[in-house]
Amino acid sequence: MIVDAHHHLWRLDRGYSWLDGPELAPIRRDFDPADLRAALRGTGVTHTVLVEAGRCEPAEVAEFLAIAADTEEIAGVVGWVNLTDPGLAETLAANRSGPGGRWLVGTRAQVQGEPDQDYLGRPDVHRGLSTVAAAGLRYDLVVRVDQLPAAATAARAVPELTFVLDHLGKPAIRAGAEGLREWRTAVTPLAGESNVVAKLSGLVTEADWAQWTVDDLRPYVDAALELFGPRRLMFGSDWPVCLLAADYPRVLEVLDTALGNADRAEIYAGTAIRTYGLELS
Repeated sequence: MIVDAHHHLWRLDRGYSWLDGPELAPIRRDFDPADLRAALRGTGVTHTVLVEAGRCEPAEVAEFLAIAADTEEIAGVVGWVNLTDPGLAETLAANRSGPGGRWLVGTRAQVQGEPDQDYLGRPDVHRGLSTVAAAGLRYDLVVRVDQLPAAATAARAVPELTFVLDHLGKPAIRAGAEGLREWRTAVTPLAGESNVVAKLSGLVTEADWAQWTVDDLRPYVDAALELFGPRRLMFGSDWPVCLLAADYPRVLEVLDTALGNADRAEIYAGTAIRTYGLELS
C-alpha cells in the first residue's frame, strides 16, 4: 500500500491565477478525480491526501471536502486557512461539521507568498496556529528556505500542533552545492523539533525541469532521512504540478531509487496515516 500525502486538483474557472505564467502552460487545464485515477493506475498508490491548490478562498475547502466524500481514493483534505482570521475557530468548526467534514485532516496557508520571511514568527500567526491545534488538525508548511527559521520558531511556540513541512522546504536544487548548504543550514533546527514531519514531495520541480537526474535529488533525500528519519517522512507526488518535470510513475520511481535501503513502509504509508489520522477503507 502507498499513500500519496500531497496532490492537488483544480478547475480553472474557479480562479487559480497562479497558473497564468507562460512556463506553467503544460498544467494550465482542469484536473479532476478522473484524471487522478488515471494517474494512479498501475502505481500501487491506493489512497491520497488532497491539498489546497493556491486559490486561497474558503469556498475551495467546501469543494474539496465534497470531492473527497465522492472519491474513494482521497482519504483526507488539507484545506486553506487564514491564520489571522479572528473567526478562525468558528470557520474550522463549520468545516468539520459540514458536508464531508470528516475528511478535513489539516490546514495550509500560502506562506511562501508572504514577503515577510518572519511571518511565522508573528504572535497573531501563533494564535492562529494554536486554534488549528485546538481543532485537532495539522498544519502544512509551504515555505521558502529563508522562512524555515521562522517555521522552527512557530513549531517551538505551538508544541501541541503537528507541523508538516511540504516539499522539504523548497530547496534551491538548481543551485547545486550552494543550494544544498543553504537549505541544510536552514532546515536542521526545524527538523530538531519533534512535532515536525516532512514530505518527500515537490523535489523534481525545484530541480532543472528539463535536465534533472536522480543524483540531483539524492543529497536532499539522504539529508532528510538523516535529519527526520523514516517515521517523520512521507511520500507526496505534488501531482499535477510535478508534470512540469516528470509524470507520476517517474516521481515514484526516482524516489524509490533515492531511498536506497530506507524504511519504505513508513515513508510510503505509515507516517501519513499516523500524522493525518487517516482512516483507510
